Amino acid sequence: MRSKERAMGLRPYYIVPAILLALGAAAAPSFGATAEENYKFYCAQCHGTHGRGDGPNATKEMPVSPRDHTSAVEMSKLTDEDIINAIAEGGPATSKSSLMPPFGKTLTRGEITELKAYLRKLCNCKGK
Repeated sequence: MRSKERAMGLRPYYIVPAILLALGAAAAPSFGATAEENYKFYCAQCHGTHGRGDGPNATKEMPVSPRDHTSAVEMSKLTDEDIINAIAEGGPATSKSSLMPPFGKTLTRGEITELKAYLRKLCNCKGK
C-alpha cells in the first residue's frame, strides 16, 4: 500500500489535517456564533458593521445601494417573513439585488431567525 500511495503522490500525514481543516472551515463562521457575529461576518461587507448600508463593498459602482438596516421607515415596510426570505434565498428570490447571495444553506433556520431579530434591533422597529 505504501508504494501505491507514493506512486500516487499521496502523503497520509497531509490528508488528515486537510480534511480537518476543511470541516472546521465549513463550520467555523456560524458554529456557536451570535446573530451580531454572523451579521458582521456575512452582512457587514455590504451593509456595514452598524447596518447603515455603508460597508466596504458598497461602492458607487454598485447598481443598487445596500439596504440601511437602521432605517425604521424602510425596515418597517418588511414583514419578518420578508426578511427571513431575503436572508435565506438571497436578493434575486425576493426581487432585490442579484448581488445579495442566499445564506439558506450556510446558516441554519435558527441562525436566520436570530439575524432577523438582530435586524429588528438595528432598526428599532417591527414589521408590517
